[in-house]
Amino acid sequence: MTDARNDKAVVVRDLERRFGTFVAVDRISFDVARGEIFGFLGPNGAGKSTTIRMLCGILSPSGGAGSVAGFDIRTQPEKIKSHIGYMSQRFSLYEDLTVEENIDFYGGIYRIAAERKKERKEWVLEMAGLREHRNSRTGILSGGWKQRLALGCAILHEPPIIFLDEPTSGVDPISRRRFWNLIYELASRGVTVFVTTHYMDEAEYCDRIGLIYRGKLIATGTPELLKSDFMREDVLDVLCERPQDAMGEIEGLEGVREVALFGKGLHVVAENGEAAASRIRGLLDERGYAAVRVERIVPSLEDVFVSLIEAQDREEEPQREVRR
Repeated sequence: MTDARNDKAVVVRDLERRFGTFVAVDRISFDVARGEIFGFLGPNGAGKSTTIRMLCGILSPSGGAGSVAGFDIRTQPEKIKSHIGYMSQRFSLYEDLTVEENIDFYGGIYRIAAERKKERKEWVLEMAGLREHRNSRTGILSGGWKQRLALGCAILHEPPIIFLDEPTSGVDPISRRRFWNLIYELASRGVTVFVTTHYMDEAEYCDRIGLIYRGKLIATGTPELLKSDFMREDVLDVLCERPQDAMGEIEGLEGVREVALFGKGLHVVAENGEAAASRIRGLLDERGYAAVRVERIVPSLEDVFVSLIEAQDREEEPQREVRR
């Protein structure tokens, strides 16, 4: 019988990290399958980077357990480092070195065999589109080129797992799209990709997503599952005249949890979509806002994320009041 653990690239059980009295990561548990693109989402300070640093063997956990590529995060951090690639939003490149010198430097760090160095270097240059710029100083490259070069350096040694920490932050949309095409290509070859992002559209590209907030993992699942099963309220798409003016009035209606501008219209989160739609139509008609559309829709990941965070805040508020 095949050991089920062999199908898991990452296994995390009750993982915790404290800094003094501050709990940065609060007993989270999840698995990542081999060859999966796993998205780790959360606002700034939620615990994403701290989690990645523990999984990469850079930071010791305060509690719990985990394994990456079959190696224990507590006792085998050096083994983990040799079996993963890591890329941060700062790209980890030396800007005073040329493109080729950066690749050579990482080839030495990863101790790539001499007979393979040239082949791997040419692969990175081709993948990053930098053949004609191999002698250019890295600091003068565009954000998209730096991004692809950093990815190439991170996977120079062909690791089975790659961790990408906010890899598309500050990069233009076209470069972001090209970067994700590279990620798909890696995953198709069986590489496991663990990526943190705050771009909700990028989350849709992942096979599965984990949502982390205030150090707690509040939901995991495919994008489709999160949108269908984890949204506790209904979402209405409202298209009307003067949406910004209508927004304030809709917020005061019974059963409406939240109203936000969304494109040219509004997204309204309500306890009961049918009842709220009726009230909204009545208000728009009464106040003279010409309504084009008021209908219930499948929530976006952004809707789900905001709803789950607000539900978590409501759950924790009584506890905070008691502690005061």
